[in-house]
Amino acid sequence: MPELPEVEAYRCLAVGALQRPIVSVTADDAWYLKGSLVAAGVVRALVGRCFVGARRIGKLLLLDTDGTDSAEGGPTLGLRFGMTGRLVVDGAAGVDRLLYSSARESPRFDRFAVAFVDGGSLVMRDPRRLGGVSLDPEEEALGPDALEVTPARFRAALASAAPLKACLMDQRRLAGVGNLLADEILWRAGLNPARPALSLTPAEVRRLHRHLRTTMVDLIARGGSHTGDLMAERVPGGHCPRDATALCRTRIGGRTTWWCPTHQPNDGELP
Repeated sequence: MPELPEVEAYRCLAVGALQRPIVSVTADDAWYLKGSLVAAGVVRALVGRCFVGARRIGKLLLLDTDGTDSAEGGPTLGLRFGMTGRLVVDGAAGVDRLLYSSARESPRFDRFAVAFVDGGSLVMRDPRRLGGVSLDPEEEALGPDALEVTPARFRAALASAAPLKACLMDQRRLAGVGNLLADEILWRAGLNPARPALSLTPAEVRRLHRHLRTTMVDLIARGGSHTGDLMAERVPGGHCPRDATALCRTRIGGRTTWWCPTHQPNDGELP
């Protein structure tokens, strides 16, 4: 599923779509257009413009456009990838593999496409239609990017009695961490996912922030959130790669959660 490492790969791929005039937009799937956006509106907004910037906040990819006849910039295209969305530019996909998604490269999975004057294209391919396209999305609704969050803002994001994993996955608090990343980060940091976030000591917060950053960098380099050390053992009968203890499984924040009871004990519960 696309989490921050996958969307960072999409951002890098989208750099190849910059400064290329847009000649047409295909937006036949009305459900895929979010907010009040309609096909005619996105066509008017993009045709004749160029993408001039590729940014990312968490799992949201942002493509800024030029101002055509104005000194100000044009609208920003927001792309959300859900569980199975992939970005394809000029026929090349940003990632080779997504969990829980079809591996078929079928045009019937193409939900939104931009064609450039040079014959190339940028396509949103999403078998399960769980992503979406918007114009000028509310960037301020997201928390700080998990790859760039400062220690101070990270401490503020954890100021909650919610379970630690749920806090990490709350995109309003911290943008970019999904289910696989949360389990991997907490496993590496040796922290129990069910602990109330505000029960962490200052030293534990610093340790978690360090592992948040290093895990993101590591999995970006490896090629995705599914490449974590814990990933292969997140199955019934799985064992901790660190100490061979049988893993525990539960649901936190509505998501299946795996952790090691030996080096991730739940000893920080608040009364």
